Amino acid sequence: MLIKKSLTIKKHRTSLSLEKEFWDALKIIAKEQKCSMENLVAQIDTSRKASLASSIRVYLLKFYMKD
Repeated sequence: MLIKKSLTIKKHRTSLSLEKEFWDALKIIAKEQKCSMENLVAQIDTSRKASLASSIRVYLLKFYMKD
């Protein structure tokens, strides 16, 4: 089930739909990196080559695969 949240990225308001597990993972990584979830999403946004939601999913997959 998708959960839709609104975020501000670089002073631009946007909505993003992700599954709960992806929201949870973003929250954990942001906490580990001592940044806000919005800042983490903004970092992902700068290097994306697909939709933001897809780019976040790929980022999280790669993040957890490196361990």
